[in-house]
Amino acid sequence: MARPRGSVRPRERPSGDAPRSKKPGKDKEEAARRSSKDKKSKASRKVKTLKTETCENEMEDFARAPGHVSVKAETEDGDFVAEKKGRKRVRENEPACSTSTLKKRKKVKEGEEDVGDDGKRAEKMQKKIIKKPKEEKAEQPVSSKRKKTKEEIEAAKLLKMKMKEEEEKQRWRWWEEEKYEDGVKWKFLEHKGPYFPPEYQPLPDNIKFYYNGEAVKLSQAAEEAALFFAQMLDHDYTTKDVFRNNFFRDWRKEMSLDERMLITDLNNCDFGELFRMHREKVEARRNTSKEDKQVIKEANQKIMEEYGYCMLDHHRERIGNFKIEPPGLFRGRGDHPKQGMLKKRLQPEDIIINCSKESQIPEPPAGHKWKEVRHDNTVTWLASWTENVQGSCKYVMLNANSKLKGEKDWEKYEVARRLKVCVQQIRAQYKQDLKSKQMSIRQRAVALYFIDKLALRAGNEKEEGETADTVGCCSLRVEHIVLHPELDGEHNVVEFDFLGKDCIRYYNKVPVTKKVFKNLKLFMNNKEGGDDLFDCLNTSMLNKYLTSLMPGLTAKVFRTYNASITLQEQLKDLSNMSDNQPEKLLSYNRANRAVAVLCNHQRAPPKTFEQSMANLQAKIDSRKEQLALAKSELKQAKKEVKTSSDGKQQAVVEKKKKAVQRCEEQLLRMEIQATDREENKQIALGTSKLNYLDPRISVAWCKNMEVPLEKIYNKTQRDKFAWAIDMTDLDFFF
Repeated sequence: MARPRGSVRPRERPSGDAPRSKKPGKDKEEAARRSSKDKKSKASRKVKTLKTETCENEMEDFARAPGHVSVKAETEDGDFVAEKKGRKRVRENEPACSTSTLKKRKKVKEGEEDVGDDGKRAEKMQKKIIKKPKEEKAEQPVSSKRKKTKEEIEAAKLLKMKMKEEEEKQRWRWWEEEKYEDGVKWKFLEHKGPYFPPEYQPLPDNIKFYYNGEAVKLSQAAEEAALFFAQMLDHDYTTKDVFRNNFFRDWRKEMSLDERMLITDLNNCDFGELFRMHREKVEARRNTSKEDKQVIKEANQKIMEEYGYCMLDHHRERIGNFKIEPPGLFRGRGDHPKQGMLKKRLQPEDIIINCSKESQIPEPPAGHKWKEVRHDNTVTWLASWTENVQGSCKYVMLNANSKLKGEKDWEKYEVARRLKVCVQQIRAQYKQDLKSKQMSIRQRAVALYFIDKLALRAGNEKEEGETADTVGCCSLRVEHIVLHPELDGEHNVVEFDFLGKDCIRYYNKVPVTKKVFKNLKLFMNNKEGGDDLFDCLNTSMLNKYLTSLMPGLTAKVFRTYNASITLQEQLKDLSNMSDNQPEKLLSYNRANRAVAVLCNHQRAPPKTFEQSMANLQAKIDSRKEQLALAKSELKQAKKEVKTSSDGKQQAVVEKKKKAVQRCEEQLLRMEIQATDREENKQIALGTSKLNYLDPRISVAWCKNMEVPLEKIYNKTQRDKFAWAIDMTDLDFFF
């Protein structure tokens, strides 16, 4: 039977339900109500279907997204990891989409659901829905190192502290023992002698030297010298005439008669194959495998254990330079006149050995014997020889952290401290001597003035042509100074220009007192440029006079005294307890730099300086951008905290503040580093720090300024100055 139009099918009643009472007046009302409810049910089913399709589409998009990592299949009733963080479980009959995602999708129109970048949507889904399993993280080869736990880090720190304590226990605290008298340095000394470099290995047959385009087989001595030159072809030295001439002259001495007759011009020599072989060897060493490097390291360690230690007064001490220098070409510093000369191979017959009588005398290499064996306990060297280029004596000495070296340093600084007591009296005396009627006394007074005020070295007498033309105060010549009654607004200016130690140029314009200026004019009267400025004075006369004023006083003590007192005064003026650590270190380096300038400790700018500064500046610029971004994020967070009652926003503001502070500290540190590098470009700080500055000044400064000593001295330097570190108190004053 057909239903009337507009009628609604009655719902099925479950069995057991009571039949509904039918009221004729309410049929239309009931029909309307049922129709409305049915429409709502259909709309609800449509929305659920749409949600399911949307979620499934998103999952398909995520699977297709670039860089997608497959996710391990979950069980039907399994929760996603992200949903475990305080979210409700998804009912079994609903799609496993996050609640937040569904809420967002309700706000999006149906036509806009598929609009957008697949990759971005995949990334969003990856962050909000799926957390990658830990097993898959481990599979990716991001880093082979496992992150250490807090317990492991703490254990490593404790182990390091324990090793440090053990090292301190084993350290020979010689400074707490009584000193030997009468110049005795040791009572027992035993060692293995120096270690000689390996013998020369001839070139392989496929590597040839050419002269005028023709291959020439050289004798072994000539071939070895040729290889020395070939190894330096990529260096500026081989372009200098002095270097080339000196090498060619010494090389010809190593040649046979036939070779000397053939090879007459260095410009016709072709060392190309020798140079390429050398470069390949260098490259091969650079690319040595980790295993081979370990083998080499172990071999070197064995050599060190055998030759690198000695027994000094029955204490095991490290030897500094136990290896004999291999043959090669002399370089020197600056424009040394002997650069390019051949440093010959040393043999045991050239070496003098020094050890105690009751010790076991070192065995020379097979088939050789020592030049001499001595038992002199008033000297600190273990072996000695004379090198052939400059004719100077070379020594095998103990390491810088040994007792003998430490005692020598300690004594040097104590003598300089004693000078502080009588320096004013000495200054008053040499100022009075400027008016002496004796020319020798006047010259001595002017020389002392220069040594005291300018920290000039005394200068030793040299035989002409034997060494480089370097001079000190006592050996200055007329040509080395120019007198200016007035220059750049200053009166009585002396312009110095000469080669100092190691051929380092000393150039300085210094205003002096009127009496000193007049005396210099007097000394220069009727003299040529090559004549001695102080013709009535030499270094031995000056030091003899100084010793009469104070035991142990020499011209060098003035240099040590002025360097140390300058450091202490500069640290006092520049240091500020309220500065942060980088600023304190900059103050220390500036104080050290003032000493280096006083002592003329110069260096050539490093070849990589410009590139290094450019890299540092790029880092500074990048850090500035990060700081600007961090400040803008902080500003935005502060705005949001005003408009929001959420307590979490205040934590965000604090986090942003710390990020800004961290960026500012890093930027400041980098800018200070750039300033320090620029100021140190041509100044060598290490020489004065290790040789002229009393380490106790630095140790006391570190303690007072709360700066770790490791920031001033590295491990080797801390071992060298162990005596100073142990005995220095906060109130030490040089």
